[in-house]
Order: sequence, then C-alpha cells, then structure tokens
Amino acid sequence: MEKELTKKGPVLDRRGRPIPGFSRRSTRVYDRRAIKAPPWRIKEWDYYHISNNHLCLQMTIGHASYAGQVSLMLFHFRDGKKYLDLSRTIPLPFHSFHMPADAEQDHHLYYDKNGIYMSFDVKDGIRTLTCFWDGVEALVKLKRVNPDSLVITLPFDECEHAFYYNHKINCMTAEGTVRVGAQEWKFDCADSFGLLDWGRGVWPFHNEWYWSNATGRLGEEMFGFNLGCGFGNSDTASENMLFYQGRSHKLGRVDFTLGKRYMDPWHLTDREGRLDLWLTPVYDRTTKVKVLWVNNCCHQMFGEFRGTVVLDSGKRLEVKDIVSFAEHAQNNW
Repeated sequence: MEKELTKKGPVLDRRGRPIPGFSRRSTRVYDRRAIKAPPWRIKEWDYYHISNNHLCLQMTIGHASYAGQVSLMLFHFRDGKKYLDLSRTIPLPFHSFHMPADAEQDHHLYYDKNGIYMSFDVKDGIRTLTCFWDGVEALVKLKRVNPDSLVITLPFDECEHAFYYNHKINCMTAEGTVRVGAQEWKFDCADSFGLLDWGRGVWPFHNEWYWSNATGRLGEEMFGFNLGCGFGNSDTASENMLFYQGRSHKLGRVDFTLGKRYMDPWHLTDREGRLDLWLTPVYDRTTKVKVLWVNNCCHQMFGEFRGTVVLDSGKRLEVKDIVSFAEHAQNNW
C-alpha cells in the first residue's frame, strides 16, 4: 500500500490535507502557508547526530511555535560520561527561526543571540555545523556518500489536517572538532558518520514512536538504515529503508520488540523476512522534559547491531560491528 512519490508536488493538498507517501529525494514542496492548523501547533526542527564507535555529538535548532530550542550535547556512550549539555529555550519564537523549507537545497540556518552562535550551512552537498557557546567551539563538516535518503509524508487518523513531513539523511561521513579550552574531541571521516533528522508538521498532542538509525561500514562498503514505527498512519508510507553501495532498498512494516528493561537486547524485525537485527545496549541516554502541559520522555539506547538484512536484489548481508542507537519516545506536546 505504500506509495512512492517520484514527481514534484506539494506536501499538502488544497484543503491542507497531507498527500501520503515516501520518496528518496526532496520531491515534495513544503509550504508553511498551506497548513490548516493554529500556528502554535506547528513544529519544525533540524537535528544533527554525529558519532563514531564511542563518542556522540548532537546539535539542534528547532521550535514547537510556542517554544524554541537551540542545543548541543556531547557524550561518551561507552562509559556514560557527558562532556557537554548546553540548551537554550526561546519563548514564543513561532516563525522567527526561518527554518528551511527543503532539507537538500542550499541554505543557511542560524541562531545568533545572547552569546550563542549556532549555524547549519548547506552548500554544494557539504553540511557545515558551527557553534560558539560559553567557551565551546565546534566545527564539523558532513559529506554525503549515498545520494538516496528517506523522505515521508504521514497522515494521522485523529485529524485530517495533521501531518508529519520528515527527511532523514544518513550515510554521511563526518569530520571536525569540538573544543573547550585545552580539551579537544575529534571526529575523523574514516570512522565517524553523520545523520540529519529534518522534521516539519502538526500532529496530535499525545504521540509515541520507536526509531532507529545507523551508518557504518560492512567491509569496505558504506551501509545504513532508518527504521521506525508507531508514529502516524504508516500504511501509506513507512520510514523503513536500507542503504548500501549508493542505493536505497525499501522495507515495509518493522516491529521493535523490547525486554522488561530498556537495557535488555532489542529485536528489530520486518514482516517480510528481510530484516532481523539485534541491538545490545551499552548506554541509555534518557531525556525528560516536563513544563506546564509539556511532558516528554525518550530513551535513546546506544549499542552494537548484529543480524541480517536482505536487499531488493535478494542478496543477504550479515550485519555486525555497526554501532548506533534505537529509541522509544512518549510525548505530550
């Protein structure tokens, strides 16, 4: 039932309803003016995730209309040590961030106020992330290896005007440095990878999802995946895709099976026998936000993936030594 959207067209129809489906490039046109919802319900963010087999840097610029956030976090998920945790909440930003309408086109997204400077620059396929904040200096460059990515437009059964337009770009090499005084942390393109989670939409107050994303190498070849379930009506567009040797391979429904504790192994499987992955967690990066009516909780589990996947051609790959994350989130916002 999934529909691939290969031609240029709008995210929303003339009545403000989502046109569901998936694509491998930015074929959809996001127009904030077409949204048929109160302005305080619109959510937009650009979230970058850079990691190797032990270190993770996360940088975000985004808003939920009534509240915005600029954040930077750096942590060692092997030993659970958090080096940096910087976050600034901006009241009532609405559209003042001027979030880009396309994840792939060249753009300059930045925040520059009250001693904080963070920018995400996209030009000629290179993404440059920069931050100066309380003595922290960060500069990271991301370069795409696989031209395909995962783009989805999801509807919600609760409301015809609710939608989730999301673009995830992984299979990017990462190179850069984070400095604080004499301390320095480096990311090398030989073993460091980047992910962009680019989201726009309006959805119900309560929501829940499972999500996993990874990039690494199987031998000499770049390999990655994006997997998820639970958020919106995924009958017409699931967010499940494999990336290998410069191509994308679409999967159908995926299930996340958890143990009694989050630190127990996670089992990720599809319903067509093409995906069988186990995540052995080593670190639970738990985030909780409870302010007024907002009540969000996310367990982002880092560890090593092992198992098998089957490409569109029928070729079976053995997955091992791929270090990344899977998460479970429950949000009211």
